[in-house]
Formats: sequence, C-alpha cells, structure tokens
Amino acid sequence: MPVKGLMRSHPDSENPTTMPYKPHETEKIYWTIGEVADMFSVNASLIRFWEKEFDIISPHKNKKGDRMFTREDVENIRIIYHLVKERGFTLQGAREKLKQNKGDTTNTVEVVRSLKKIREFLVELRKELPGGSDEPLPENLDEHCAESSDEDLQVKNHEPLPNRKDIPSKKDGQSTLNFEL
Repeated sequence: MPVKGLMRSHPDSENPTTMPYKPHETEKIYWTIGEVADMFSVNASLIRFWEKEFDIISPHKNKKGDRMFTREDVENIRIIYHLVKERGFTLQGAREKLKQNKGDTTNTVEVVRSLKKIREFLVELRKELPGGSDEPLPENLDEHCAESSDEDLQVKNHEPLPNRKDIPSKKDGQSTLNFEL
C-alpha cells in the first residue's frame, strides 16, 4: 500500500492524518561568474579583473576551471562595487580603504543596501496610494528642491500658525490650547 504523505496521529482523535509535503528551501552555496556579474550588472571580465586586483576575492575553481564564488566572495565583490562604482574610488584607493577598516566599509555598504530597499518600498507604496504617481522620485532630492521655484514649495490654503504671544500659558500644568487638524 503506497503512502501518500507523512502519517501522524492527530492529538484529538485516533485517526491518523496526512501532512502535506513541505519542500526545504535550498540555499545556494556557489555562484558562477556569470551569475555574479548579473547581480551587479557588470561584465564577467570586470569580476575576473577585480579577482586579480583584490586578494579578498578568491573563488573556488571546479575541475573545468570555472570560477565558483561563495557568499563571502559575493559580499566582498559588493563592497568593492560600492567603493569603486558607487563612491568613485580608484582601485588603489579601494584597496587602501579595505586595509584601513574593512568592518566600517562593510557596515556602510549594508546601510546603503538597506536604505535602497526602503526607498524601493516607499516608491511602491507611493504608487499604490490614491493620487500616487508612477513618476519616479528624483535620485538627488537636494538638486530637485534647488530647481523648484518658491511657489512650488509654498503650501496652498494654509492658515498661519498663531504667534507665540497668542498661545495661552499653561495653567495648573495643563495647556488650554487645543489644535484641530
């Protein structure tokens, strides 16, 4: 008689119940050079070049000679990518930065990565809101604000806030002013 699932007796009854098969989530251990290059949207030749230039990247090679990158290698490439491509370091400058304080650089990369994820989430949330725009937010908000005129920055239909002398003082430790929104 074939078994159609794992059998386990139910605590409230004497009839066995079947439990559905739940596949294990497999975690990848090695990535090929093409997969790593795709992660960072760069050519595989750049990854090979960085491998020669930075001793912290040391992929395993299989019998065919294909490079197999571990999670640690990918994280090291992420740090190098951040320094060279995003922050504009030279290769020599990136090497020196990694020698000086790799831990600090790693933390900075993680913060930037988290902030990018938060930004993506907020952009998606903005699209879902009523009246939300599909127009992407500007990459540098400071430049965007500098390009805006003063009229763009003014709030329409805004009643002025009361002057400081118009705000009643606290009596018996409680404020007598109520604001309505």
